[in-house]
Amino acid sequence: MKKVLVPFTEGVEEMEMVAVVDVLRRADVHVCMASLDGKTVVGRSNIFIEADAALADVADQAWDMVVLPGGLPNANLLRDDAHVKAVVERLRSERKSIAAICAAPTALAAYGITAGKRVTSYPACQPEMENLQPSSVYVDEAVVEDDFLITSRGPGTAIAFALHLVSRLCGEEKEAEIRTSIVA
Repeated sequence: MKKVLVPFTEGVEEMEMVAVVDVLRRADVHVCMASLDGKTVVGRSNIFIEADAALADVADQAWDMVVLPGGLPNANLLRDDAHVKAVVERLRSERKSIAAICAAPTALAAYGITAGKRVTSYPACQPEMENLQPSSVYVDEAVVEDDFLITSRGPGTAIAFALHLVSRLCGEEKEAEIRTSIVA
C-alpha cells in the first residue's frame, strides 16, 4: 500500500487538504494527516481538522509522497518547520514524489526543490516563486508535473490535483476509476 504524508497547521486551506486526503483514501492510499503539534487545527474557513499524528512522530517513516496543502499562514509555517523541510529533502534524495498546491509551492521554492523545474502555484504567489527560484519555469496550468515534483494552483484545482496524485501513485486505471466514481 502506498503511503502519503500530509503535514498541515493553522490556516490550512481546507478544500485543498480534504480533497487530496479524500481522493487518495478512495484509491486505497494510506494517508497520514500530521499537524505540526499533533493537535486539532483550525483551517482558513474556521473548520476544525483533527490530526492523525504529530509530524515529529511520523516524519522519519517511509513515505511514497509528501503533499503540502496551501492556505495562510499554513504554507509559511510549513516552510519554516524543520521536520517538513527534512521530509521534503529526504524524499527528493530518494526520488519520491513531492507535491504542493496554492501557496505551498513557495515552501518548495524556498527549499530549492523547484530549481530548474516547471511549476505553478496560486497566481498571487507567482512573483515570490520566481524570486525564490529564478531558474524554475512558471506555468499557468491547473496541475504541473515535472519529474518528481507536482504543483497546483488552488482550491478550484484541488480535485484535478488529487486525481493527478492518484495517477502518479496508483496508475491511470485507478485514477480513471476514482474519477468516474466521483463524477469528475
